[in-house]
Amino acid sequence: MKKVSVIFSIFIFAFQCYCSEPIEQEEITKGQLSISESHHNKKELNISEIAFEHILDSHSWHLWGEGHQAVSIPLPVILKTKKGLVIFSSSAFHHDIEGKVVVEKEGYRFVNYHEKIFYASESPDPEGRYITTGENHEILNDAPLDFSITKNVTQLLLVAGLMLFLFISMARRYAAMGEKVVPKGSASILEPLIVFIRDEIAIPNIGPKYHKFMPYLLTVFFLILINNIFGLIPIGANVSGNIAFTFVLAVITFLITNISANAGYWKHIFMPPGPVWLWPILIPLEFLGIFTKPFALMIRLFANMSAGHIIIISLIGLIFIFKTIWISPVSVAFALFIDILECLVAFLQAYVFTMLSALFIGSAVAEHEHAEGHH
Repeated sequence: MKKVSVIFSIFIFAFQCYCSEPIEQEEITKGQLSISESHHNKKELNISEIAFEHILDSHSWHLWGEGHQAVSIPLPVILKTKKGLVIFSSSAFHHDIEGKVVVEKEGYRFVNYHEKIFYASESPDPEGRYITTGENHEILNDAPLDFSITKNVTQLLLVAGLMLFLFISMARRYAAMGEKVVPKGSASILEPLIVFIRDEIAIPNIGPKYHKFMPYLLTVFFLILINNIFGLIPIGANVSGNIAFTFVLAVITFLITNISANAGYWKHIFMPPGPVWLWPILIPLEFLGIFTKPFALMIRLFANMSAGHIIIISLIGLIFIFKTIWISPVSVAFALFIDILECLVAFLQAYVFTMLSALFIGSAVAEHEHAEGHH
């Protein structure tokens, strides 16, 4: 079940923080032991911070634990400085993301502040961070160009390798045995999905020219689907909830659509059907539609995949926001409902992105002359 370990980790940690009693402090006065009570503020759980840390990218692959006791897989940090590339392991930061641990490499000093690498300040601030902030709390430190292999990049490479292994082995088996092959193993799951994309998405939306665009539609569907499934695993990365990932996919769809477009597509934009006196209004709207379509693709996938993670953590956090255990039945019930719904959303968002991409491509390669004549 999605994020089960994360949810229960939050529950146990917050329960301990909420129920902990004030710490007593011992003092030695005049040779006698006296106990003086000190009122320490209870450690509050920042639900928003936990939620956003969970969906954002990181320079190490966190497995479990918090702070210096955390267990994670270090990933390579690759920075472009004025002297060239600086490469080191993310373990050099010792799990610090508050800008308090300085890493010295190649004559430079770096800090990790909320998973962004900056050049360290000469001296720490009152909170021990080697970060300088302005009046509006903006970061004044310079930052090198970051080409690091982050958690999202690592999962993306793993998914790409898995897809190559599955589809190459499947293609070789089909090539060797021809149409007599009986789907087994992974092929019994992949073949129905491939046929579904061809018969229900590509052919109805693109038409006779669908063969040319099948490789892209299959790639984008399985890339999103597998990453969504990995995102359901507690230690998985939320790749589909990263706007950079959805931006690249949307740009590729935009390029394929407009490069493959025929004359009828461009004529429909710059000579739209309708009265000529309306062209000054219609042409800018049609031209703007070229960019709003891929923008909608980008935002839809990003928002839906990020929202599920945030909602589940937020629902569990209601128990500690209201500081009562009596709200837990409602909170957990809604969290489980969203949890199950996310399993459907993982497939649905891959389908929607692929279907809309095919729809945009189909509108660009369709014979508009025939459509207008029929109308």
